[in-house]
Amino acid sequence: MSSCIRAVAASVFASFAFAAAASAASAWPDKQIRVILPWAPGGSTDIVGRILSAEMTNTFKQQVIIDNRAGGGSIVGMQLAAAAAPDGYTFMITSTGYAHLIQKTNVDLVASFDPVAMVGTADSALVVHPALPVKTVKDLIELAKKKPGQLLYSSSGIGGFPHMNTELFKLKTGVDMVHVPFKGGGPAIADTVAGNTQIQIGSVPTEIGFIRAGKLKAIATGGRKPNPALPGVPMIKETVPGYETYIWFGYFAPKGTPAAIVSRMHAAITAAVANPTVVKRLEEQGLEVEKMSTAEFGKFMKSETDKWVEVINAAGIKGE
Repeated sequence: MSSCIRAVAASVFASFAFAAAASAASAWPDKQIRVILPWAPGGSTDIVGRILSAEMTNTFKQQVIIDNRAGGGSIVGMQLAAAAAPDGYTFMITSTGYAHLIQKTNVDLVASFDPVAMVGTADSALVVHPALPVKTVKDLIELAKKKPGQLLYSSSGIGGFPHMNTELFKLKTGVDMVHVPFKGGGPAIADTVAGNTQIQIGSVPTEIGFIRAGKLKAIATGGRKPNPALPGVPMIKETVPGYETYIWFGYFAPKGTPAAIVSRMHAAITAAVANPTVVKRLEEQGLEVEKMSTAEFGKFMKSETDKWVEVINAAGIKGE
């Protein structure tokens, strides 16, 4: 076959492939969409994911289901999502969690996925069991220094948001508290409510219901400004200069998912978080919607990874 004929054949093949991909994207979705959530039910990511899945089910006229696959500080679910066919019928929603950087696994939020959409952010909040005799961040630091290695804090798993938050808190204050990891924010916060662990620096959406019910005591928030969902609660940085943490929530697709489908999914998520009813529900959970383009979300993910790598290295966080 001459080089000219080969070139024509390649061009024709490419045209057919492009047409097939365009046709598939235009028909999408024509069946159920699965959204893998690499954390246990009951945590903040689960709450946010279920609110948005219900809205997108209405938009697409196809079921958008949440598939909780907890384990390994989100690594189990990440591996499953990364290995899924990039056909637009499997996505992942997750939040601040960097076990994959600590455990050195074969998945990575930046390298293994295509970014789809940012949902928003929520402040961290330092909560304690009501029986713990502290009222302020200063009280907690003093108690922890009097009882090194005796206070227990819960987390959603190694590298999860509460783990990273508390290790940063320990790094900045010099206190020694013991990490008790779980498979998600739901089981972790339930353990602190039960009093088996005494402390959590988790996300406001995970904790706020228990705070309002009086089952947990909010000592401070970790945001850049006072949190409107917790009026009157001071900020951690007022006692610990430079301490600021927030959780992000975002959607990802297996690497190689057609750009047209990623664009349509991004549009559906953006429309969902523009719905006043959805916004109200998210704000009641302490979440602030943040809109970004897909490219901006990708850049944000890179900067967040770099930020937490610094914390992992500075705090000497190791896999357990």
